[in-house]
Amino acid sequence: MTEPEHRGPVQTALGAAPQASPFPPVRRIGLGAPLRWTAAGWRDLLAAPGPSLFYGAAFALMGWLVYLVFRHAYEYTSALTAGFLLLGPFLCTGLYDISRRLAAGQPVALAPTLTAWRVNLGAFSLFALVLTVVMLVWARASLVTFAIFFSSGMPTLSGFLGQVASLEHWDFVLTYFAVGALFALIVFALSVVSVPLMLARGTDTIVAAITSVRALAVNPLPLALWAALIVLLISAGFATLFVGLLVTVPVVGHATWHAYEEIVGGD
Repeated sequence: MTEPEHRGPVQTALGAAPQASPFPPVRRIGLGAPLRWTAAGWRDLLAAPGPSLFYGAAFALMGWLVYLVFRHAYEYTSALTAGFLLLGPFLCTGLYDISRRLAAGQPVALAPTLTAWRVNLGAFSLFALVLTVVMLVWARASLVTFAIFFSSGMPTLSGFLGQVASLEHWDFVLTYFAVGALFALIVFALSVVSVPLMLARGTDTIVAAITSVRALAVNPLPLALWAALIVLLISAGFATLFVGLLVTVPVVGHATWHAYEEIVGGD
């Protein structure tokens, strides 16, 4: 059973009529909610397989392109691959639109979802800019981490993977993943429900981002589980040489829409 986080009306001036807060109420959810969202995401994938798999294929292709272009510079491959995932909340806008159309009983086609962000162009543009800046800062931080721990020269890819597997450079592994986790937490906090909120209600970027942070503050444990499920599904995609992203990305994208509906959806 979900419980809203109540917020009082805003008094604009002495004696003036109160105005509704621009921030939607945030509901409390149970620990089982992320599993429901994942199941609902799978059902949306089956209900609209063509458009959904298109987005999954786009992410898989993106992973392959990054790998092929930077296959001899794996420090760039890891940074850019993770960086594109930081942009994922925006890049999955089409998947949110597919789920929105399915929930409303509307016909689903690929073409309209490709430009779904145009319904709230200003807010989406600013949010995409914020995520791009975060991605660029992460890329620089990633390269700096490599440079600090491999100042005498980069090992070969096979040598590096062997060192990681044997924990020869455990300090590098811990530092690299700690830095990555920090950037991932920032993006996750800003985007738990923000993009679906901007899509469904035309909310501005600031209100959407603050609402997303509030959602995380009100539901830390369920959303921590949701973050872990996202990591698990995307990691499964990576483990299959990006092929698994064909399915896991649509499931996560559709599930994110259902997370929005359960936490702040509705009028």
